[in-house]
Amino acid sequence: MRPSVPSILAALVLAGAAFAAPAASASVQDCQQYLASHGKQSTSGAAQACYQGSIGNQTSCVASLQQAGVSANDASGACRAAR
Repeated sequence: MRPSVPSILAALVLAGAAFAAPAASASVQDCQQYLASHGKQSTSGAAQACYQGSIGNQTSCVASLQQAGVSANDASGACRAAR
C-alpha cells in the first residue's frame, strides 16, 4: 500500500513539531534562569510569559513579566533570553 500525500504531509508536520518543541522549551528555561539569576522567583505566570517570548511575542512577554512584578529591565532581559 502506497502512503497518500496527506499522510506524508501530516508526518512531516509532526516531525517539524517534534524538532521545534525542544528549542522552545530550552528558550523558556533560559528566560526562567535569567529571572532566577536576577533574584526573581519563577511562577507559572512567568513560565507562560517566557513561552510567549520564545515564540517571538516579546511585547506580551515583557508586559506579562512586568505585571507579575518584574522590573522593565529584567523583563526585557529575560524575554531576550527566551529567543
